[in-house]
Amino acid sequence: MNDLPVEDDVHEAPAPRARTQRKTAPIVPPQNIAGRALVFVIAIMTFLSCLTLGAVTLVRDTASVWENQIAREATIQIKPVDGVDMEASLQKAADIAGQFAGVRGVKTVDRQATARLLEPWLGSGLDLDELPVPRLVIVTIDEDNPPDFATMRQQLEAAVAGVALDDHRTWVDRLVAMAHTTVTLGMAILVLMLSATVLTVVFATRGAMSGNGHIIEVLHFVGAEARFIAAQFRSHFLLMGMKGAAAGGIAAMIVFIAFSWWSSRNLATPEADQATALFGNFAIGAAGYGGVALIVLVIGVLTAATSHVTVVTYLKDIDVSHHEGL
Repeated sequence: MNDLPVEDDVHEAPAPRARTQRKTAPIVPPQNIAGRALVFVIAIMTFLSCLTLGAVTLVRDTASVWENQIAREATIQIKPVDGVDMEASLQKAADIAGQFAGVRGVKTVDRQATARLLEPWLGSGLDLDELPVPRLVIVTIDEDNPPDFATMRQQLEAAVAGVALDDHRTWVDRLVAMAHTTVTLGMAILVLMLSATVLTVVFATRGAMSGNGHIIEVLHFVGAEARFIAAQFRSHFLLMGMKGAAAGGIAAMIVFIAFSWWSSRNLATPEADQATALFGNFAIGAAGYGGVALIVLVIGVLTAATSHVTVVTYLKDIDVSHHEGL
């Protein structure tokens, strides 16, 4: 019997299907409502912090200008005395002051200049001979080598009747105290704002962790190191912090530029004169803008560091609770 050909029962194995890689879900929740709110809060805190730093810089610089202007001059005031020639007294006071080392120049305020000084209060057309108006001698001094004001005061009082020497020391001390107080208050406010930012980031980090708490615990117990998990949160919050801080810093710079532009456009007006007298021309300068950039960087780094510490502390608490439960 002839054997019939038998077909092979062996079939080729089907080609393996291409594996589709599943996208790994991030440990930290992506940008959500809470994340956008945190960016907005950080932007507000940065904006207020930069405004505080700019205001402190403006007041400090203006106080320094006032201090330098006042420290460069002293004033000799001579009150009218019956039977005493005022012009001779002024000349004698100028001669005494001019002989001291450290005096760069002496200038007597003449009758016309004195009348102009009093014009806003007493009107024009004043007759100084009919009014007991004190006369002034302006003494320009060397800031680096000031004269001996105590000796100058003694010689003036001995030689000129009705004389008084004002070296503006009281005003300088008050300006210095005001500047130091302003800087101290500004720094205290800045620290409070940074502290509020840290607390906000702590709450936001704990909120993000509570949303994925079970995933974080599983990853941690199967071997994921705390620093790996913390790095995920750190990079996420660093990006959020830098976004918010940059937005707040840019907004603060725009405010300072706008005020500086307004001040330059409104020169010689009463409003601008008063504002300029208090805050200068609202220009914080390169140092001020550098401080704004530094605050932006500090808040961004502080946000990342705060989230890192919060995550590490949270995982340590989990480890302690787990060991206690065993």
